[in-house]
Amino acid sequence: MTLGVGVIGTGMIGQDHIRRITEVLSGADVVAVSDVNAETAEQVAARLKHASVRATGEELVKDDSVDAVLVCSSGPTHEEYVLAAIQAGKPVFCEKPLATTTAACRNILQAEVAHGSRLVQVGFMRRYDAAYRVLKDVVRRGEIGAPLMFHSGHRNPSVPSTYTSDMAIVDTAVHDFDVARWLLEEELVAIRVIPAKRNTRGGALTDPLLTVAETKSGVLVTVETSVNIGYGYDIRAELVGESGTASLADRGPVVLRSQNQVGVAVPRDWRERFLVAYDVEFQEWINAVAAGQGATGPSSWDGYAAQAVCEAGVQALHSGERIGIDLGDRPSLYFADRNERALDT
Repeated sequence: MTLGVGVIGTGMIGQDHIRRITEVLSGADVVAVSDVNAETAEQVAARLKHASVRATGEELVKDDSVDAVLVCSSGPTHEEYVLAAIQAGKPVFCEKPLATTTAACRNILQAEVAHGSRLVQVGFMRRYDAAYRVLKDVVRRGEIGAPLMFHSGHRNPSVPSTYTSDMAIVDTAVHDFDVARWLLEEELVAIRVIPAKRNTRGGALTDPLLTVAETKSGVLVTVETSVNIGYGYDIRAELVGESGTASLADRGPVVLRSQNQVGVAVPRDWRERFLVAYDVEFQEWINAVAAGQGATGPSSWDGYAAQAVCEAGVQALHSGERIGIDLGDRPSLYFADRNERALDT
């Protein structure tokens, strides 16, 4: 059986995922598309063999040929499309954020809990990166003892003029927050944001930022966001444990030694750095949905927790204060993850 996927949002990320599903992966085909820009949706559909165009996301969700939904539209629209998919009983993969407010995320949680099983997966692709998965195994095997600190770095060569200081938290550091929760298997309970000396390459943008978060057991999580650093897209991660450390290695297909120097290439952007992770993420989603397992990756709870940390981070950025994070009780549905132990809440 080929899984029929409907894609809501045919912008850059939507088109990249459509390419991935139709040209790289197996077991699925794109059968319907929808976008607020009807002309773009028509152009995308014209390049596909079996895809129709639906006027709205809600119409796409109701399409009988659509077995599963992929939401790649703008963040503020995610809530309505995810809720529509839950109401229709269809698995839905939602690119981050799950929703742009914690209240909207809770609406999704309530709907999914009422449905009685997991349908929603959130697009936190770092969990599917081979290097991060090895880091996760190092923690689980206890090779460095109990984690005490986690340092994460997220560096972009540049960002558009529309990028804001808040986006450094809600669009950039959100991935670091999620991967910290996943690696440490703990929730973040407080956060502070410290602006560094301003990088003049970013104009008036408050950049870089150092975020310091705390887990329930006291592990410190630091996140550096430097979004105008120029030299490339560089993702850093290091766990400091009681008896050792583990960090992501520098990436690159070769180590070049030339003219008295040694080094590896730095990726140009997020697509180059996480290309394979995206492929793995979607192939595992397709396999799980086709097997009737529903969503097995990052859950609605993960999306909600990440959004709550982001909201607290924005508050901390503007107030200069340490902000507590209270997620409330975690529904039992989200302790049933098949791929990892439940986070300690």
